[in-house]
Amino acid sequence: MAKKASGKNADVEVLSSTLSYEGPLFRVYTDNILEKGRGLTRDVIRHNGSVVILAVDDKESTRDPMIVMERQYRHAAREFLLEVPAGKMEEGEDALAAAKRELLEETGFKAKRWRKMIRYFASPGFLGEFMQVFVAEGLTLGDAQPEYDEQIEIEMMPLSRLLKMMDEGKIHDGKTLISVMLYARLREAEKKKNRK
Repeated sequence: MAKKASGKNADVEVLSSTLSYEGPLFRVYTDNILEKGRGLTRDVIRHNGSVVILAVDDKESTRDPMIVMERQYRHAAREFLLEVPAGKMEEGEDALAAAKRELLEETGFKAKRWRKMIRYFASPGFLGEFMQVFVAEGLTLGDAQPEYDEQIEIEMMPLSRLLKMMDEGKIHDGKTLISVMLYARLREAEKKKNRK
């Protein structure tokens, strides 16, 4: 059954969608679409979405707060990456509930204050996964409860050091680059606004 896209995508119609693969984390569909009169085939990875948590501890310094970072092996990248906490949303799960769950599971931290920062698509050419970034503040430490396949080292890093590592090309994780750089830019904009 054909589905017509809505809004700005009104010129796109999904003619058929066939499940090609289903695993525990994602599904792959082969879609036949009609885009502005052209018949096309697209393989698309469907995913419930992810949450990204920029956990900020400014107890010691509001000028250069500490950011909760994780170091873990990422087999697809074939390297250990330094990244902000993140995780997959369960089907039907609220994004904020997922963010709170992931932060506690992976790091042991809880946060008193949460706010949405940005929502983006990780790689929309073939991946239907969105990532919702939250800023978590007012941190308290508890016990981490990582899943069996998660071997995570937690590292507290000053924002200035993290930005320097980004400038030097030492951070290779996209969600970390996006969330930290946007957070730093928004902080600077807020400082300028308060100076006026």
